[in-house]
This record gives sequence, structure tokens and C-alpha cells, in this order.
Amino acid sequence: MTLLISHPSFLEHDTGDYHPERPDRLRAVTAALADEEFESLTRLIAPAATIEQLTRVHPQEYVEAILGIRPPEGELVHVDADTVMSAGSANAARHAAGAVVAAIDGVMGGQARTAFAAVRPPGHHATPDVPGGFCLFSNAAIGALHARTVYGVQRIALVDFDVHHGQGTQAVVETDPDLFYASSHQYPLYPGTGSPRERGIDGNVANVPLAAGSGSAAFRTAWADRLLPALDTFAPELVIVSAGFDAHRRDPLAQLDVETEDFAWLTGELLAIADRHAHGRLVSVLEGGYDLGALAESVAAHVRSLMRA
Repeated sequence: MTLLISHPSFLEHDTGDYHPERPDRLRAVTAALADEEFESLTRLIAPAATIEQLTRVHPQEYVEAILGIRPPEGELVHVDADTVMSAGSANAARHAAGAVVAAIDGVMGGQARTAFAAVRPPGHHATPDVPGGFCLFSNAAIGALHARTVYGVQRIALVDFDVHHGQGTQAVVETDPDLFYASSHQYPLYPGTGSPRERGIDGNVANVPLAAGSGSAAFRTAWADRLLPALDTFAPELVIVSAGFDAHRRDPLAQLDVETEDFAWLTGELLAIADRHAHGRLVSVLEGGYDLGALAESVAAHVRSLMRA
């Protein structure tokens, strides 16, 4: 069984006209997953993350600052050049983190083997104390520390195939030897991090930067030859995926030229590792993807693979 977790507040996170991380992204995902082939998904409404859950990753003062940004209706606040908050953003961010927590509860509690959290704002660029890259809270990392604290999961892998390096997630992982982070990403590109030399503590970080135009073959080789073997060696008891689909050839913000089928292939490979080490437990959370058609198509392929687990 696969869970699909979302919340209406995600549409109330207004980033302004012409911003790529816009409510239409979630509408496209929701429409794709409304197809009858997905009717067996168990659909849940995301709870709001508690302050305790958020502060496992972010300092209390950071959480209070983000939740305190509530501009008047119709006005926007820029927390950096690209990251925007509206009247509904704080509530959406809290539910985005809560969606991943609920997904962890679902797979650890035996309700499902896999889960997909269809959220916005995304999270993998938010470090413990700095928002950015459209991200406010580190959703995947919050889920990982919830799994550890509540369920005693020791070895947790956070895997990221978004076209942009998830420096926020890496910042949480790199000093914790019981966490593992693996990422393929376009380089050079925002945020400018993700060198193979960034290895974390005891080699618990694995980065493979790829040049613009690399395409499907290089993407699959990066995972098959380097990232998947490293993940397999780590032997995670839980796999959390930062599922960004902006590596797609049609995405306007990058040029990695990956195909929809590559996301389905990689999802299958990650599920195989979850089967070997984690009783099949895999939680995926939406990150990037800015061409609406490519995003909808890629999410459908990803969730279709999750449902076969």
C-alpha cells in the first residue's frame, strides 16, 4: 500500500506572479494523481508539524521567526532574493513538514510500505538556520529525526535526485554518522555546493555533480556506479527521498536533460535497496520541478513505481 499525503494550505502559499515555485505546480500533481490508475492510493490530509518536531532540526528562534512571518493578505515578504512568503506560507510550511512526519508514521506503523508527500514549499535548501531556494523548513530531515526519536530507527538515508544540490539536507546529515545523504545534481548551478569532496563524517555524504546536457545515460551511470552502491553499503533501515523532477529535459530552470523514464528507473532501484535493508520502507517528498507537464508526468511515473512496491 502507498500513502499520498497533501493539504489544501499548500495552495495558499502565494509566491507572486511569474514565480516558478507556484501553486499551479501542486494543482498539476494533484490532477495527475486523480487519474483512476491511482485510485488505490490511501489519501491523507497532512497534519501541522509540532514545534517539537520542527526544533529537532531548526533552532527554536528560527522556527518562531519563520512562523511569525505573516504579511497582510495580498502582500509578500522576501526572506531572500528567491524565497517568498505570503499570508498563508507559514501555515503551508508547517503542514509540509507535517506531511513528511505523517508519512513516516504511516510506514513505520505498518499502514503502508511507501508514501509520497505532495507538498509545497519544498525543503531541501533550508539549512537549520537559513531559508533559501524556495525552502523554509527542512522537510526530509525533519522526517528523518522524527523516525529516529519516535521509532528508534538508527540508520536513515536521505536520497536527493533534484537537479539542485540539497545543501540544507546535507548540513543536517554531514555531522551525523547514522545518517547518509546521496545526491546527483547539475553543476555549476544554484546553490553551488555538492562537490564530490564533500564527504561528511566517515563518508556519509556522496555527491555526483553532472554537467549541463549530461542526459539519461550519465544520470543513470552516476546512480548505478556510485550513489546506489554507496547507499547499499550504508544499509539504511529507512529511505527518505527528496523527489525533485527539475532534472527533466523540459524543465526551464536547468539543463540536465533527464527523461521521465529515468525517474521511474531510479525509483525502482531505490525500492530494491529499501527491500533489502529497510523492510521496503520508503518515504518520498516533493521538491522541485517547474515545467507543469513534465512535473505531472514525472510524479505519475514515480508514484506508479512506489505503488508496485
